[in-house]
Amino acid sequence: MSNSSSLFVNGKGGFCFVTQENKDKFPNWTKSRIKKTQTIKKIVSSGGSRFLVWKKPNKLEFYHEEYKKKKKYQLPKNETIKDIASSCLTYLILSESGKVWSLADSNHYKVVPLLDADQSTFEKIRPVTFFEEKKLFVNSVAMSKFSGYYLCNGDQLYASGSNSHGNLGIGKNREEEAMPVYVQDKVTKIFAGNLASNFFFITSQPDLLYACGFNGDGELGFGYSIFEQYTPAAVQNFKGSDILTVSSSLFHSILITKNGQTFGCGKKIRNGLGVNKSIFTLIPQLKEKKAVQLATGVNQTLVLTDQNELYGWVKKELYLKNKPKKKNLEIPTKIKLPGSFTTYLDSKNMIRIACGSYSSFLYLDFKNTLYEDLRTLYESKKFCDCEIGTMGNQIPVHKNLIECRTKLTIDQIQNKLFGEKSINKEQTLSFLKWIYYDEISDLEKLEQTFNLLKLTYPPSVDNTLEKDIAQLYKDDDSKDFKILVKIDDEDEDNEEDEDEEENYEEIPVHKFILLARSGLFRAMFDYVNEKENTNKIQDYTNKSIESLKILIKYFYTNSIELADNEEPELIVDELSDAVEYYQLNDQCNFESELLKIKKQFELN
Repeated sequence: MSNSSSLFVNGKGGFCFVTQENKDKFPNWTKSRIKKTQTIKKIVSSGGSRFLVWKKPNKLEFYHEEYKKKKKYQLPKNETIKDIASSCLTYLILSESGKVWSLADSNHYKVVPLLDADQSTFEKIRPVTFFEEKKLFVNSVAMSKFSGYYLCNGDQLYASGSNSHGNLGIGKNREEEAMPVYVQDKVTKIFAGNLASNFFFITSQPDLLYACGFNGDGELGFGYSIFEQYTPAAVQNFKGSDILTVSSSLFHSILITKNGQTFGCGKKIRNGLGVNKSIFTLIPQLKEKKAVQLATGVNQTLVLTDQNELYGWVKKELYLKNKPKKKNLEIPTKIKLPGSFTTYLDSKNMIRIACGSYSSFLYLDFKNTLYEDLRTLYESKKFCDCEIGTMGNQIPVHKNLIECRTKLTIDQIQNKLFGEKSINKEQTLSFLKWIYYDEISDLEKLEQTFNLLKLTYPPSVDNTLEKDIAQLYKDDDSKDFKILVKIDDEDEDNEEDEDEEENYEEIPVHKFILLARSGLFRAMFDYVNEKENTNKIQDYTNKSIESLKILIKYFYTNSIELADNEEPELIVDELSDAVEYYQLNDQCNFESELLKIKKQFELN
């Protein structure tokens, strides 16, 4: 199966939502008009019929029905998007380099730290230079109503924008801060919600959940009556380390713990939450479910379980308009997924959910990001080691991948495809899309190419990218690169100089696999290539060679397997930070594989 996704939207009016007649029958999904949904990484909505789609690695599309607009944006080529956040016609974009960018309606630029905002509406992405000037590296961003939050240099919290209800956590005497101001340190995670006037964050010392801002309906979960909280206060019944995520809106907040329990607070009469408490209370309808994702809007909430079951509930007034007889949508109710989702819900796919103020988003994403990783490698054209095509019209490619997928040599492919009856560039590109990520974009052209190469068409279920790459792991002869792992000397008293090669063990690997799967190795190759052209690179992580071998095998197979002589506790411990350290895209699948090892060997 190729790496494809679908996006469904439910909500009020808008460019790609359901019709007005159906808007209150939550949820009533309709397929969106967004093109190339297979590249969607995240969707955020700033209210109404406006939403921003992040397409990897650094492309953005803004949809706005009121202005009949679909605008495209892109960060500079040397920048890659890490995350996006939104609220009130304003968007914050965080890049991997720790820089912050903004996109906003001209009347709402006061939310972000820009003193010279253009008057045009959503004209361009603008860099927020404050953090660079202060030499602050931004790790994460979040937004509430007219306010922005920035976690910098690992644990330092800054905030900017409106403080009308105390949502910046800086005291009562300041109503607005145009430039980010320091709030406190030792902060590990930050959370906000669409159109909320409050804010949540977790600290490491002490290990607590804190909240500040508007509390008129008990949505901060304090359990006591206070209309506005101007300085952060602890939500006493939760440890920060136990929390997976928090999302807040106008009248309610929802919290999910790491063990999958769902808690809510706020007034039932205002938001149809299913609880009527000013302290976070376990939601009984989800007591036996393990929640893994959460999204809240002004009037709606979505929760996704580990079994890909979707639960939702909406404000009381909305569902009364249509007088439903069978379902009470004021409490969490299981939602029937669109047919396309049930078709593609396999080990590769997972559902992503998001909410705007009056709209909800549902789309498929791949747990197995091998396809996405290789698509990115194909589009970047970096570190290609050969070319195919006619003179003057060659296309750079990665030799080992081409030969792996076709079982032919590059010379054979070149002769058969670009001999006397040469295929054109369009046909070549169609062929390469199948090579890199199994996409069949033009059936006729791809069939012609397969016939010229004398390959079986259509490709069989045994000739998929996933299976070909897994098989390539066993092909030691074609591995063209080596990772050098330092081996501790057995005799520490031996002071004689030894050949450097004797102190290192080599792990053979295909270079294109490292480039596709790990951001760290891509950065290392960039550095090494400036110095010299080499087929070796040294690993400085101080991890055991056993752990690195398992990680490299995972790059090929998407699974973690331990041999009888390997220590599971050591492997789990050393690879627990691999997603972040090696900059892997497939966090969900990798952590799931580690969890299997923990359960298999009964590790804590």
